[in-house]
Amino acid sequence: MKRKTVKMIALGFFALALALGAARQARAQDAKTPYPSMAPLDQYLMADRNAEIALARTAAPPSISKDAKVVVLGPHGYETAVEGKNGFVCIVERAWMNPFDAPEFWNPKNRSPICLNPPAARTVLPITLMRTKLLLAGKSKEEVKESIRAAYERKELPALEAGAMSYMMSKDAYLTDAGGHNLAHLMFYTPVMDGAAWGANLVDSSNHVSGPFPDTPLLLLPMFKGNPEPIDVFMMATGMWSDGTAAPAM
Repeated sequence: MKRKTVKMIALGFFALALALGAARQARAQDAKTPYPSMAPLDQYLMADRNAEIALARTAAPPSISKDAKVVVLGPHGYETAVEGKNGFVCIVERAWMNPFDAPEFWNPKNRSPICLNPPAARTVLPITLMRTKLLLAGKSKEEVKESIRAAYERKELPALEAGAMSYMMSKDAYLTDAGGHNLAHLMFYTPVMDGAAWGANLVDSSNHVSGPFPDTPLLLLPMFKGNPEPIDVFMMATGMWSDGTAAPAM
């Protein structure tokens, strides 16, 4: 009887050790992947449509954004909220426009106002619209990547136009949970290329910067890079918010 009790106690300690080990492993995994899956849809939506329109317009100086088209996120994708006059399109992107392997891909707090110039509105914005529509329809990351790859092969997604760029100068943006959550900047879209040709340092999917060009203001972002979109994105800080006030440099 005594031997049986000792055995049961030992088994109990073994089970407790396994449980504690699993808990530690789960915490470590959560730290690496804080947003492992999509949150409930309402966490990504903004209840006040006018607030989303106003936030989208903060991406660029008013001289540009006041006449831009504005789209807002609905339950099935982006919808036109305001028709524009100048060919620019302002939109509040969500975290799923990060690289597919980014730790914050499903971060529901992300609000990324961006105003795309006419070439980018015609040839980059369709990627955002397609990604968003497929993800909200419940498609997996791999299914979305394959759909985008196939759409390029069938020429259903347009080829990148020269001169495509965008403004991300909103002081009200929330881009990441990392310390400095925001940066006023411009983005320039090119075919996939060697960032060294522009003297750009590299940013990885976790927003860590590395590269051979100390003090350069130019960064090559990882959001597309041929995986699957055949586009590179170079970023340069402006040092100024869209309202004309000074913004922190990198």
